[in-house]
Amino acid sequence: MLSGYTSHEAAQRAVDILAERNFPVEHVSIVGSGLRLEERILGRWTLGKALLAGLSSGAWIGLLIGVVFWIVSPWVVGAVISAIVLGAIFGAIFGAVTHMVRRRTFASTSAVVAERYDVLCDAEFAAEARRLLAAVPATDQPH
Repeated sequence: MLSGYTSHEAAQRAVDILAERNFPVEHVSIVGSGLRLEERILGRWTLGKALLAGLSSGAWIGLLIGVVFWIVSPWVVGAVISAIVLGAIFGAIFGAVTHMVRRRTFASTSAVVAERYDVLCDAEFAAEARRLLAAVPATDQPH
């Protein structure tokens, strides 16, 4: 182990320092330990938000399908508009049904977070990596 850090960004910065000094970073790993699942609540998830999200994603899919139809059959007038409208309708319906089935009243994102991030290196390169990291001024050291 070269060193341990409390944030992934600090561990990445240590690897960046090695890379900037032409160290063969393909022999380096960042390993997280003390893993936990962290769920960040983004806000309330209402039927209106579900309808709007479904409508917008359906419209984008409809646009994609409409453009494909237009490229294949350019003489068909209104294919793109029709596909967007149908996509929006089906997307809104799907969003509403999904919201009612899920019965969750909040939106969130999940991430796996580590308590500690260790920068590891193959044994034959460890001494050189330690020397390069030790030569970095304190203001440039990862925290």
